[in-house]
Parts: sequence; structure tokens; C-alpha cells
Amino acid sequence: MQSTATIEHGFRPGSARAALAYPDFRRMWIASFASNVGTWMQNVVLPAYVYERTGKASVVGLLVFAQLGPLLLLSIPAGVIADRFDRRRWLIAMQIVQMLFSLALFPLAAADAPLWSLFLVALGVGVGNALNAPAWSAMLPTLVSRSDLAGSISLNSTMINGSRVIGPIIVAVLAPLGVTTSQFFLFNAVTYFFVVFALLSLRLGRPPAVQHEKGWRQFTAGVRLARDKPVASRLLLALTTFSFISLPYVGLFAAVAELNFGIAGRTSTYKWLYATWGLGACLGGLAIGTVFVGWDKRRLIRLGFAAFAVCLTAFAIAREPIGAFVSGFFLGFAYFGTTTSMMTVMQSRLADHERGRVMSLWFMAFGGTVPLGNLVFGPVIDAFGARWVLLAGAAWALWLAYWCNIEAIDALEHENATAPDRASSLDEHGIVAGE
Repeated sequence: MQSTATIEHGFRPGSARAALAYPDFRRMWIASFASNVGTWMQNVVLPAYVYERTGKASVVGLLVFAQLGPLLLLSIPAGVIADRFDRRRWLIAMQIVQMLFSLALFPLAAADAPLWSLFLVALGVGVGNALNAPAWSAMLPTLVSRSDLAGSISLNSTMINGSRVIGPIIVAVLAPLGVTTSQFFLFNAVTYFFVVFALLSLRLGRPPAVQHEKGWRQFTAGVRLARDKPVASRLLLALTTFSFISLPYVGLFAAVAELNFGIAGRTSTYKWLYATWGLGACLGGLAIGTVFVGWDKRRLIRLGFAAFAVCLTAFAIAREPIGAFVSGFFLGFAYFGTTTSMMTVMQSRLADHERGRVMSLWFMAFGGTVPLGNLVFGPVIDAFGARWVLLAGAAWALWLAYWCNIEAIDALEHENATAPDRASSLDEHGIVAGE
């Protein structure tokens, strides 16, 4: 299956408005937005609930690892499935898996069940997400033409982070009215039906018929594909270290808010802080397909890392809630503006039949590495506080602003590609003919 043919839409190619002109993409985007609102209601409530019961960032880190850790182990086989089998049926099945496990949180939280039972259910949700993610990322670009790919990726980031805003706001509004933690989990489970119904109406063929590796080699194909693409390799390595060193605060947000700013996770102020950070992330992702649609995404990656380093430093040294809200907004903007630019460059370098396997590595680097950072830095935060962990993450992001120089890699590839032509024009003394 190849990317959708370009349609006449009258908008700037690669913009968000151009991507929304495709009916299938528009339908899936709206359904996913609605479903992700429920997901982020759960994502903001569950860690705060566990932190309130235990008071330990390390335990919250274990919870995040249970939910995101499967991305490390299952992304590669899920990527193979995404490139070989019917993606629509597979995505429907994985939505149902996540829905059933999310539904199980409802009675467990209502009864204040043992934490191990919550961890097992979170693991089930994580398994469904890990098996779903590569197929989803492989499907998305096929719903628009390649020329409008940047707009679809920008909107996907907007959807993820817009739901990060709306979900916590709904929690902040409804919690004082008596809606319980367990009822938020029930609401999330219901929202999976939006995506299931949208997928049922989607006309999505099988992946293109190409020669695939046999046996165990198919599970390492993504690594070989990425290794042969220097830009993909650099982006994956940068994202892996960025997720591990600079992003632990995402999973440990409740602990950071309480230790640095005195904002408890059970309060509405915490939900508004999380929503403010999510709003920044939403606008950062959207800006790539609107304000920055004509900018070179390779340059935006480096600018984004530098801006992230500055904003995370400000977030680390802030001591009052007002400082947390202001720096948190810009931190979110830089965070997802950077990662959206990275994904746009990555996806533009991949053929349709390669996306599932290579993007499985992306999800290992992005979602799978974050929980490892939580496991490592959660106990550090418990022992020494959050400030130094955040400052270390800022320092690493500043290094990545220098190291993730995609323009230089492209220039070197171009130079190497033209080197044989130049070599053929040299005489035995190394002088170019005609000079």
C-alpha cells in the first residue's frame, strides 16, 4: 500500500489544514483526539493516586515503567506485524485490549486494591499500547500524500498534547464536584470506542507486497534499516538519550510539583499545572504544521533542544507556583516542538513498507526509554530532590542541540555520494582537470 494520492485542497502543502482536507485522516484524527482525552485523564490521575497512597517517587516510577516498559520489549515484533499484516484489524484488536484493561482499573481503584493489582493492569494497558503504536505510526502517513506528511504529523502531536490539556482540565473541573478517581478510569475505557468505530469505517489495504526477511532476521530488520540511514540513526540515538536523561520529569511530574513548588498531586492546582504544560506541548506540536511550516525542520530540531534546555533550567530553579506555570508552558512547547520536528524528518526519510519496523525503534527510544529514566532517577529524587535531576536533563539537551546536526549529516552524505565523480576527474597528482 502506498501513500494516498494528493487531492486538490488549495492549502499550503505540508500544512495542518492540508492534512485535514483528507476525509479518512480527518475522521481518524477526531476519533483519536476524543479517545486520548480519556487516556490523559487516566495518565494524570493514576500517578497522582499512587503517589498519594505511597508518597514515593520511586513507586510512581515503577508504575510508569509497568505502563511504558513494554515498548522496550514489544515494539520490534509489533513493527514486524505492522509491515506484514492487516493494520486495520490489528489496531482494532489492540484498542479493545487497552479498553478492557483500563476498565479493570475502575473496580480496583474504587476498592483501594493492593498496588500490585494496579501495576498488573497498567502493564496490560502498556502491552496493548506497545503492540498498537508501530502500526498506528505506519498507518498515519498513508492517509495523506507524502507532500502533506508534515501537516499530519503536526496534527498528531497536537492531538496527543491537546488531550493532555483537555484531560487534566476535565479532571480539575469534575473532581471537586464529586467524580472519583475510579470513575475517571471508567470514562477512559469508554472513549476507546471512538477509535474502534473510526477504524471500522476506514478503507485500509494490506501493506505493500515486498520481499521480507525470513526467520529471526525480520526482528532485526528495523535496526539494519536505521543503520543504513545516518539521519535515522542520529535521530534515534538523540531521542533515546533525551528520553532517558532529560524527560524523567514527565512520568514523575507529581513528585516534581510537590517537592519543587509545594503543589500536591491531589489538588486542582496540580491538574492546572499539568494542563498548562500540556497546552504548551500542544501548541509546540501544532506550530510545526502552521507557524513553522516553511522552516527547515532539521534546523528546528537544534533550536528546539536549545530552547528546551533553557526552559527546563527555569523549571528547575523556580520555587513558586507562578514560576512553575510560566516555565512549564514554554517547556512543553519546546519539548513537543522538538520531537515533532524529529518525527517529521524521520518519517520523510522512510518508505511506506519500512515505517512499521523503523518506527518501532522510535517508540522504544521515546516511550520505552522514559520509564527507565523514571526507575533510575525516581530514587534519586526521593533522596536528593528533583532540582538537580532537572538541571542534568537541561545540560544534556544543550549538548544535543550541538550534536543532533542533521544538516551536517546530509551535507556529508551528499559529499560522499559525489566523491566518485570528483575522484574520476583527478589526475595522478591530485589536480582536478581544467583547474
